[in-house]
Parts: sequence; structure tokens; C-alpha cells
Amino acid sequence: MAGGRLDGGMNDAALAPLIERAFSKGRPKAVALQINSPGGSPAQSSLIAARIRRLAEEKRIPVHAFVEDVAASGGYWLATAADHIWADETSILGSIGVISSSFGFADFIARHGIERRVHTAGKSKSFLDPFLPERPEEVERLKALHGPLHEIFIGQVRARRGAKLDTAEELFDGSFWLGARSVQLGLADGIAHLVPKMKETYGEKVRFRTYGPRRGLLRRLGAEALAGAAAEAKERALMARFGL
Repeated sequence: MAGGRLDGGMNDAALAPLIERAFSKGRPKAVALQINSPGGSPAQSSLIAARIRRLAEEKRIPVHAFVEDVAASGGYWLATAADHIWADETSILGSIGVISSSFGFADFIARHGIERRVHTAGKSKSFLDPFLPERPEEVERLKALHGPLHEIFIGQVRARRGAKLDTAEELFDGSFWLGARSVQLGLADGIAHLVPKMKETYGEKVRFRTYGPRRGLLRRLGAEALAGAAAEAKERALMARFGL
């Protein structure tokens, strides 16, 4: 039994070796994913999920996803890569939508006598500049990107969850739910925790091999620590959207 943890701030390049190893080393009977992510880049979620599905199908290995605190937005996209999704009663799942957020500082810098100077080749090169007043045409362009991304996300969920989904409920408006309700809606398969569920499914003598990113002392104390702190701050802000 191979297992790996998928957190926020993930990217396919960093996780690829771990995922490949989980599916290859020791001929595992199954792969279990521990997911605790409020979302992130849709492209990275798509790439990681596609890699998991490719390996699962090539090697004919079932995949189980176990949601911890949250599998929302891109985190839920990752969960759909599994054949079975399990959650705790207190887990949060869903948020099937697309969001962009920023701040506007145009009035602030004007009050402080700061002049913004931007020079571009291409009229659309400066897009939604936070130091310039927001322009309606740029907002419309952003929404034009959100729409197709949302449809791709919806397609992923429908393709992976299929007939399990409750078609009478609006599942794709960005709402999110606790574990038990997620099971009723077909977003998850049941309430379960990793070790007891895997023992129940594959026998009491099942052995676990865990994979996750390792960081050396110098990396933890160096520039990557600063980048990690910034990523953690961003993840905490995303988690706050779900009251966590």
C-alpha cells in the first residue's frame, strides 16, 4: 500500500517523482492520497490529477483519496483523480468554481503623491494593474477566462463522479459542504479514515509505505524557507475562506 500527502501550494514538477514512485515501488495493491488543500493553480491541479489517472490506468492500481480538513476548489479537483473519495465528518469538500482576487491601490497612491508609470508594447499587456483604476473591459476579459476554466472543472467532476452526483442539487456554483453532506451529494463515497479503511478493504496485514517531500536542513534555513513562509501565508488565507 503506497500513500502520499497532497497539500496546498503543490506543483506537478515537484510531486511527479513521488507520485511515480508510489505507483511503481514494491508493486502496491493500492495508492492512498491524503488531501488537505484549499485550492491553487487550476493548471497544476489538472496536471497532477492527470498524472495520477495515467499511472492508475497503466498499472491497474486503485486509488483512494482521504480528505483531511479540506479538499476544495483545486483540492477537490485532485480528489477526483481517485477511484474512491473518503472524508471525515468535519471535512470540507466542494467549492467547484473559479476565483481571482486582488487589491486596488489607485486611490491610495494618489493620496500619497505617488505616480504610477507603465509603458508597454501591446495595449493589453498591462492587465488589471492594481495601481491603476479598474477598467470594465478588463474585468470582462477576466470573466471570459473564468467561464471556460469553470466548464473544464465541471467536466472533470462529471467525468470522474458520473452517476454518483446528485443532479437535483446545484453542485457547481462554488458552494462547499461538510463530509456527510458531501457523501449525500455524491462528491464523496463515504466517511472513513485512511488506516482503518485500507485495512478493511485490503486486510488487517496491509503494510503502508509513505511518500512525501523531504527538505534538508540547509534548504529549510535558506531562501526556500522564505518562499515556504510566503506559500504558507497564502494557504492560510485560502483556508480562511472556509473558516479554517
